[in-house]
Amino acid sequence: MPFTATDHAMMARALRLAKRGLYTTQPNPRVGCVLVREGVIVGEGHHQYAGGPHAEINALVAAGDAARGATAYVTLEPCSHTGKTGPCTRSLIQARVARVVVAMEDPNPLVSGRGIRQLRDQGIAVDCGLLEAEARALNPGFIKRMTVGRPWVRVKMAMSLDGRTAMASGESMWITGPAAREDVQRLRARSGAIMTGIGTVLADNPSMNLRISPAVLGSALPPSQPLRVILDSDLRTPPDANILRVEGRVLIIHDCDDARRQQTLIARGAALVRIPRQHEHDRLDLPLVLKVLAEHEVSECHVEAGATLAGALLEQSLVDELIVYMAPHLMGDQGRGLATLPGISTMNERIALQIREIMPVGQDWRITARPACQP
Repeated sequence: MPFTATDHAMMARALRLAKRGLYTTQPNPRVGCVLVREGVIVGEGHHQYAGGPHAEINALVAAGDAARGATAYVTLEPCSHTGKTGPCTRSLIQARVARVVVAMEDPNPLVSGRGIRQLRDQGIAVDCGLLEAEARALNPGFIKRMTVGRPWVRVKMAMSLDGRTAMASGESMWITGPAAREDVQRLRARSGAIMTGIGTVLADNPSMNLRISPAVLGSALPPSQPLRVILDSDLRTPPDANILRVEGRVLIIHDCDDARRQQTLIARGAALVRIPRQHEHDRLDLPLVLKVLAEHEVSECHVEAGATLAGALLEQSLVDELIVYMAPHLMGDQGRGLATLPGISTMNERIALQIREIMPVGQDWRITARPACQP
């Protein structure tokens, strides 16, 4: 059946509710639900945090007996399996809703299509596909992890107007202004992991932690610290590195058989995973790195690294999104470049990008781009 203006308005409301969980639901998807009876909203809710009630349950609790005969607008197909919580399909059936409008099917193989079938089998009308593109945009990492077995990789960079990320000496603090640095904290907050390379750890000694309040994020709940990931083939991470001294989990991915180094870092609280190297480059197997992160339930991986790791991810078509902050100054032709891409020597070998957005952030500009081959 064609969707009505009311259908569109209520699903748009459900999407706005889902966005409230942008910083707090990982590794779960962001989901919103609105219950409408006779044109009036009788209950609404969103998924607030992993392990907590799903959006449908929160909306049903808010509606109470008024849910009977209502239409439920849900941004993601209701789950049909028992995980940390019970199946939402069962609750919707028990509440005797009359119709469910779903923005998109759940890409999780445990659910995909089953929730819709369960509802229809109980005589509940189900319509799918309303504002699907908007619903998918809310959960790019969850969708990719469930369908490809890798997280959504978002690489953040900062550069001068002439494309430099640091002076020849390595000095780089600060290229961008306070507003851009706060914006980066928002990107970190929505991510399941923050990844960097050992070169950045040794050069800058960063903490790589989340430093932003829920009030600034507009969140009712505090976001959890993302998993911090260091790619360190030879386990050169200093035991007193800042990244090991601040709150939160640290995962070091390596290919080193030095038991003493391993035990030292484990004693400092780090978890270690060993994987093989790509011998043609003598560096860690990056597709396998991303598979490991997916196994750790990382849906969105935020990368803050130097030109070598950024270039390697780009070369292997492992980047889903680039966020480039461009500052209004020049750093000269001796400065360091944005990404190391030795494989590009002709115009035909360029990596084509689609610019999705350009917007001011304080005194700087934020450019959002994706590979041109990506839909």
